[in-house]
Amino acid sequence: MSFMQTYSPYKTRKTGGFMAYIVLSLCCSLKYLTKLIRASVCSFTRNSLTLQPENTVVMKWIGRRQSTNVEDRRGMSFGGGSIIGGGIIGIVILIYSLLGGDSSQIESVLQQANNQQVQEQGPAQELSEEDKVMGEFVSTVFADTEDIWSKLFRENGLDYDFPRMVLFRSGVQTACGGASSASGPFYCPSDQKVYMDLGFFEELRTRFGAKGGDFAIAYVIAHEVGHHVQHLLGTMDQMRRAQQGKSEAEANRLSVALELQADFYAGVWTYHNQKYLDPGDIDEAMSAAQAVGDDAIQKRMQGHIVPESFTHGTSEQRKYWFMKGYKSGKIQEGNTFDEL
Repeated sequence: MSFMQTYSPYKTRKTGGFMAYIVLSLCCSLKYLTKLIRASVCSFTRNSLTLQPENTVVMKWIGRRQSTNVEDRRGMSFGGGSIIGGGIIGIVILIYSLLGGDSSQIESVLQQANNQQVQEQGPAQELSEEDKVMGEFVSTVFADTEDIWSKLFRENGLDYDFPRMVLFRSGVQTACGGASSASGPFYCPSDQKVYMDLGFFEELRTRFGAKGGDFAIAYVIAHEVGHHVQHLLGTMDQMRRAQQGKSEAEANRLSVALELQADFYAGVWTYHNQKYLDPGDIDEAMSAAQAVGDDAIQKRMQGHIVPESFTHGTSEQRKYWFMKGYKSGKIQEGNTFDEL
């Protein structure tokens, strides 16, 4: 119940009129002061961004175009089954999806998990100022991907169909099935949407040792949009067909090539977005790539590595292909399938 509802002057008698006037004046003053404080907090948060560890730089994003293709479902409550509660399926998704998942396999995994009837339900919940600022930031980065990939496709005589991004908490329903926040960011080719629970980035920093920073988030977004580029170009479908009849090790090798190409595309996007970068942004991307390499994840989670089980590539491979895209800026130089 608000202050005004508790002490409404319309509930006072004639003898309480003066006190009601004082209360109403205080309310107006407090309301104005609250607006000033919220504006100051919002301004501070926009300039520091949430999830920023100390001594990190901030990407130049404030005041620029924001994408209209972002669906913010973070205010929704979430109920029903949870993918992480699905035993083996949850573990597979966690391993596959620490940076966007293996998009060639995430769809079938999510469809299996969908049997748990994951649902979004309940009334909307108000977002904090930090939540709102983070939404503005990712919308700005997403707009940058739209601008740059539209330009690159146009230069190659192609049309770029915009993907959409869905921000969620706890879980979400997709055309590929239901997913919990433990899935990490992923791209669903069936609805051409990137799904992200932004709480993932704090875990990436605190649990998996990434440096953090806003450009680590931008790198992950660009990686997921890279999967959308693969979908539009037909690379994803070609890879799936190539996996048929192959041994597990060979199928995994193709999966690694797909993921590394998405890293390469993230680097290409970064090359064409350099005017908005600050010193240290590339280091943040490299730290995130280091943290989500298959070897780094396996060593952290099980104490040893199994190279033939890799589906995303090692930390060094991920950094190499991102930097190759960043240095060249040419999508034609990202044939990871021939170079692995």
